[in-house]
Amino acid sequence: MMRKISLLLAGAAIGASVAIVTTQSGFLASGSATAASSNTYKMLNLFGDVFEKVRTDYVEKPKEDKLIESAINGMLSGLDPHSSYMNPKNYQDMRVQTRGEFGGLGIEVTQEDGFVKVVAPIDDTPASRAGLLSNDLIVQIDGEPTKGLTLGQAVDKMRGRIGAPITLTIVRGKDKKRLEFRIVRDRIRIQAVRSRVEDGDIGYIRITQFNEQTYSGLKKAVAKLEKEIPGDKLKGFVVDLRNNPGGLLDQSIAVSNAFLTRGEIVSTRGRNKDETQRYNARPGDLTKGKKVVVLINGGSASASEIVAGALQDHKRAVVLGTRSFGKGSVQTIIPLGRDNGALRLTTARYYTPSGRSIQAKGIDPDVELFQDVPDALKGKDSTKGEASLRGHLKNGDDEKSGSQAYVPRDRAKDKQLAAARDLLRGKTTVDALKKQREAEKKAAGMKKAEAAKKNDTVKKPGAAGNKSPVVKKEPADKK
Repeated sequence: MMRKISLLLAGAAIGASVAIVTTQSGFLASGSATAASSNTYKMLNLFGDVFEKVRTDYVEKPKEDKLIESAINGMLSGLDPHSSYMNPKNYQDMRVQTRGEFGGLGIEVTQEDGFVKVVAPIDDTPASRAGLLSNDLIVQIDGEPTKGLTLGQAVDKMRGRIGAPITLTIVRGKDKKRLEFRIVRDRIRIQAVRSRVEDGDIGYIRITQFNEQTYSGLKKAVAKLEKEIPGDKLKGFVVDLRNNPGGLLDQSIAVSNAFLTRGEIVSTRGRNKDETQRYNARPGDLTKGKKVVVLINGGSASASEIVAGALQDHKRAVVLGTRSFGKGSVQTIIPLGRDNGALRLTTARYYTPSGRSIQAKGIDPDVELFQDVPDALKGKDSTKGEASLRGHLKNGDDEKSGSQAYVPRDRAKDKQLAAARDLLRGKTTVDALKKQREAEKKAAGMKKAEAAKKNDTVKKPGAAGNKSPVVKKEPADKK
């Protein structure tokens, strides 16, 4: 018997963001399962006994479906941080996230003082055409107050069937003018790729996640940049994967293939040798061999690490920034039937073309370069990385923790982006940047040692400023 499933890579959860998954259609043979031992059946009977006791004797009547869901999650979370059970609602949310499109209005929102605040309407969507503006406060959705709703609940109410109308009541400006908008929902695509021209000669491409729209978005971005910058003037491309938590496996392969013409992109290896799969590049470089710099940091995980690792191993791009998160395992999404949600189960590890497993180690950049962090954010600018997650899959004795994940909002203060531009323009080299980094590390080490020495001197008894009088003893007369 064959069962349809989906292979995926789970992205890292960075801050408050939700882990993104990578999906690819496939099949799993039920024949791979092994017969349960008699002891397993005893333990299942034990679980049944415990469940019945809780159901009948707990101080308050529990919800039986919640008990089962908690038990399943407990079993899966005991395996590793990325295996879990998704109830029907979470499963549907995951599918929307990976598809990268949904029926909705086309606004980015946040929450402020209990109300839903418009961050920005997305261009050419029902929200922008209706006239919604940044900083508008949405106080009612179809007549229901938003005060008291979570942001997720409000977003769920604004999403819906394409063609279905919705009425938003908003408060605008200092005079708190109250306006009502009747908007018809349309197909909204999550913008996973953004691009711009840097100083007239460099194409900057920012990939925020890997959903079903990512590769097509990359193609459009490259074509747009090549149109805006004459071929003889275009120095190359910066591909920014910083704080990209991951996404679809097939999209990470397609994005890697956009810059490669041959060779392996990634391989996945499961518990059994016959489960190994290798994914190879096909001829055709979207950028026609132009120079590429890939930016990564401690928030770059999963699918982002596949792209960075592939381009680094093939020496197709210079990888610049700080060490990536280290999420090197593959999950499989197994639907559990109608209205039962799905199982997210770790089934393999992935490896870069050179055979590296980045699980709990991450991708080390060719050029390590740290940002200058404001004093208020020092100590809060780094991720702990996969190696710090409880129950993570082990990968030898040389596991590495996370790294800096700070990116300045002001482009003028972005040292990593500035270095990437200089590399593409030939104003500096990888070796020169490495020497600069070594000099910075040496200077920082000397400064730290000097501070420690000074601190030690102050604390020592008898040190300058704390000297006790010394009494010189004369030798006793011999008698």
